Amino acid sequence: MDYIMCKSIKKCFYKKLTFKNLLAAHYRACKGKGLRKEVILFEMDLETNLIRILNEIKSGNYKFGKYREFIIYEPKERLIKSLPYKDRIVHQWYVEEFIKPYYHKRFISDSYACIENKGNHKAVLNMQRKMKKKFKENKDYYVLKCDIKKYFYNIDKGILLNLLSNKIKDKKVIEFTKIILDDGSNIGIPIGNYTSQYFANIYLNELDQYIKNVLRIKYYERFMDDFILLLNDKNEATKILEKIRHFLIEQLHLELNSKCKYYHNKFGVNFSGYVIYKDFILLRKRFKNNFRKNIRLWIKLNRINHLDENRMKMSYNSFCAHAMHANSFNYMKNINNVMNKKVKVSD
Repeated sequence: MDYIMCKSIKKCFYKKLTFKNLLAAHYRACKGKGLRKEVILFEMDLETNLIRILNEIKSGNYKFGKYREFIIYEPKERLIKSLPYKDRIVHQWYVEEFIKPYYHKRFISDSYACIENKGNHKAVLNMQRKMKKKFKENKDYYVLKCDIKKYFYNIDKGILLNLLSNKIKDKKVIEFTKIILDDGSNIGIPIGNYTSQYFANIYLNELDQYIKNVLRIKYYERFMDDFILLLNDKNEATKILEKIRHFLIEQLHLELNSKCKYYHNKFGVNFSGYVIYKDFILLRKRFKNNFRKNIRLWIKLNRINHLDENRMKMSYNSFCAHAMHANSFNYMKNINNVMNKKVKVSD
């Protein structure tokens, strides 16, 4: 999509509140979910439903529905909140019209989450390139690995709104942003909202700017709330860690996870689903263990003819797509042998 760029968001709310933009938001929201009941029901009277959304937003009477809550356990336990389908269309519209065009170019090149043409695998490859460069400069460099304690649950909405207000000068956009954020609490944004991942990236852009422009760290990379710094030695790592800790507490009201650590580069970098070394990349042990559990479950279900083949194939293909970016030929060969012998599926 081609964006019309401007220095700040002014008087554009109603210009971007169009049937065409809401229709495009619907197509993005239903991508890969067209067979779900709520999508089918919405599309049965698509034009009327979209016009109703448009008119309610325009009149200031739009209200978001109630969240459906559920828990996921991989890669770790998280509470996920999901809004009704019509609200997910509105979130798509909001992000596409007011966030992406104005914020993506403000992010540093070393930030990889929720940015088009970047993502997980590019983050891994670029981290490996940084490791090779740093190794040429200093063979005994240290890795500082950090993440934020319960990040999404601890984002301060007051600070987030101030950050957004610095860029967004359209009062209607800010008013609507407040409606999106309003869930009865001042702290935390829901995991599951399309808007949340973008708000979270904007929030930690402040940390990115501090690390790159104030601390002047050359080798740094962040994927959502996980970030890595490559530093000269243990002494520098100790000092930088304390400065980051202080900045997060004072400026963003966040805390580092107690598992944050620094160590010699010979142990590699555990980042974005892989263990990265300058000359090769490995799959994380937790990822392989979780997949073994899936295979054991598929074998068990296959024996009693309860295996959902389509779901299994999707999961297996996803695993293979992840594994192909690591040096895992022998491991994948063994996995394929097990699948061919133990899990009999139709073509």
